[in-house]
Amino acid sequence: MRSFGFVAAGLIKYRGSHCSAVAVRLGTEMCKEPKTKLLRLYPPTSNGPTVHQETQTDDSEVLSCTVKALKDGHIVAVPTDTIYGLACLAQNSEAVKKIYEVKERNGQKPLAICVGEIRDIYQYCKVKVKEGLLGDLLPGPVTLVFERSERLNTNLNPFTSLVGVRIPDHAFMRRLCQMCGEPLALTSANISSTTSTVEVHEFQELWSKLAVVVDGGPIGDETRQGSTVIDLSVLGKYRVIRPGCALSATLDVLEHKYGLSENSKEE
Repeated sequence: MRSFGFVAAGLIKYRGSHCSAVAVRLGTEMCKEPKTKLLRLYPPTSNGPTVHQETQTDDSEVLSCTVKALKDGHIVAVPTDTIYGLACLAQNSEAVKKIYEVKERNGQKPLAICVGEIRDIYQYCKVKVKEGLLGDLLPGPVTLVFERSERLNTNLNPFTSLVGVRIPDHAFMRRLCQMCGEPLALTSANISSTTSTVEVHEFQELWSKLAVVVDGGPIGDETRQGSTVIDLSVLGKYRVIRPGCALSATLDVLEHKYGLSENSKEE
């Protein structure tokens, strides 16, 4: 997995004394809406221990501001290992409702959840595959669909007994989930039925509706396909829900290493 190291290069004015102090130190950059905060993340440099120390300090501040926005029930935009996403706390029903409104998403289309560690999956999903399979696919550009557990917010996808779960191969996202201490609801950062985004300016029309926009720079998945979505809710079977950007490698793991067979029957 990529090492976790980012430097915050700009912050938009935001409520709260802590974030305001950070903005003074790092510099501010205004969006159309003053309540929106832009956090810029850059890859770590190799200029020695001093730069590394500065990176760690700035990372903590960026994360704390983003976590605060999420804990306050707001929607944030974040980079992942595939495309940009919109996120909120999955256990917060009002935030879940808000993310549908921001995205103009059909209320019958489910949201995936994002967690920081494989062990977290077992809290919110009923897993019917070996843990080794999870470790072979995650973190990575794959969404695995399982039967949901009773611990997951009943107002998240109340129309289905299943839920998709992700652990992006993106250090910032993993640390964000760990600091929140609960799953994030995650969906692509765009208006429904429009093209997925790989740079923050591509969804700028949504910025005013968000508390935080985390700019991680251009994302490498130029195909814009998003994660490969696989249903593993049936014992010994798999079903491809969305081919995504990692289908071939995912099927190789499922079929050749773990002996799963395809189940073409839809729920």
